[in-house]
Amino acid sequence: MLPLLLVVGLLCAALVCVVALCRAHRTDTVAVVRALPELAATFLRYRRKKQ
Repeated sequence: MLPLLLVVGLLCAALVCVVALCRAHRTDTVAVVRALPELAATFLRYRRKKQ
C-alpha cells in the first residue's frame, strides 16, 4: 500500500510542476530550467556532508 501511495504522490507532484511551468511566463520558465543544475548540485553537496 505504501509504495502505491508514494507513486501516486510523486505523479501528483510531477503533474503540479508541469502545469505550473506551462502556465508560467516564458522568461520565468527559462529561469527555472537554468537554475535546476545549480539546485541539484547544492542538494548533492548537502547530502554528501550529511553522510
